[in-house]
Amino acid sequence: MPSGQPFEDPLNLVPRILRKLYSTWVTLTYPFASRGGNLSLHWSCLLSRRIAPRIEIGNSVVIRNDAWFNVLPEAIEGVNIRIGDNCLIGAQDVISAKNLIDIEQDVIIGTSVLIQDHNHAYEDVRRPIREQGPMPGGTVRIGAGSWIGHGASIVCNQQELVIGRNSVVAANALVTRSFPPYSVIVGNPARLARQYDPERGLWVGATGRPAVTAEVS
Repeated sequence: MPSGQPFEDPLNLVPRILRKLYSTWVTLTYPFASRGGNLSLHWSCLLSRRIAPRIEIGNSVVIRNDAWFNVLPEAIEGVNIRIGDNCLIGAQDVISAKNLIDIEQDVIIGTSVLIQDHNHAYEDVRRPIREQGPMPGGTVRIGAGSWIGHGASIVCNQQELVIGRNSVVAANALVTRSFPPYSVIVGNPARLARQYDPERGLWVGATGRPAVTAEVS
């Protein structure tokens, strides 16, 4: 080791070993609808055996600490959460499904992100909101290769919400509608900041005018 370079703390190996043991245990014993290989799952995440049959997980998926996977008791039959190959689910993320949340391959989800395909009913002011149950909701699909920034919320109240492939959702954005592929999505409520136009070979603003002078290869 070069002079002056600090030694790695041996105790840092402990959480790595625990993560590996827990990942192996879940891989061998949880009855997922389908599961690929090389799952890395932090032991602090909330993922119950009860909802495992409602979840599909691809190859080489990483799930960080304190992530929560929830499938409502009122959920439709079948698979409700799909996570594609090479996805990263960040720390303290919440993925809550009633119908279907489909995260395609190579998606990076930052920390403290909320993704849910439903919302809570509240219209009956004579009853506590907790007693009114969920709305029918819709479905959420996050296109392949996308990146969801820290603190973003993606909530579908009805029909289908699609974030097109290779899109960026900025930190703390609130997304309640669909956006096309190659979008940069910002704000609360979310808006299109700019988008890559593959036919013109450049980034354009929300008005369709070039956002930069140089082409993006």
